[in-house]
Amino acid sequence: MFNQERDYNKFTWNDLGDLDQGRPNLGMKIPVLFYRLLQYTWRDVMITELGVDKANEIIIKAGKLAGAQFCENMLNRDLEFNEFVAQLQQVLKEEAVGILRVEKADLENMRFILTIAEDLDCSGLPTTNEVICQYDEGFIAGIFESYTGKLFSAKEIDCWASGDRVCRFRVNLLEDY
Repeated sequence: MFNQERDYNKFTWNDLGDLDQGRPNLGMKIPVLFYRLLQYTWRDVMITELGVDKANEIIIKAGKLAGAQFCENMLNRDLEFNEFVAQLQQVLKEEAVGILRVEKADLENMRFILTIAEDLDCSGLPTTNEVICQYDEGFIAGIFESYTGKLFSAKEIDCWASGDRVCRFRVNLLEDY
């Protein structure tokens, strides 16, 4: 059960349940509006209760856990890097998460610049002059960690909410960040 006190993450992909059985009429998709309603009310309450830094830390950790589980269950981690990225791009687009583009890739040093257009989290939000996709930071880092077996950090450097029209992330090996 999720209500047990613990100091470790217990979530696995199976915890998402059997959606075909549970939603035979409504199916798998929900409007972005309701996803954002959930995400931004949780974010707002966490910031109010815990402060911005702690809220962002929790959101990034949740994103990392989700990204790792997503990679393990939706992607083929045995592919070569370019094939893996192509598959990641395809799945993110098919699942209406966003349109991923690799702007820069330094495979030798494992440093990347990625963009996500039509991002599920923030595309279309009003400009607030801040980057707000901490969940995506964790999600991207979790995917890279699951694929490589190494620790990564992803940092959003441009965001729709900061006035840009794509979200841009700097992704590095954690020891290089």
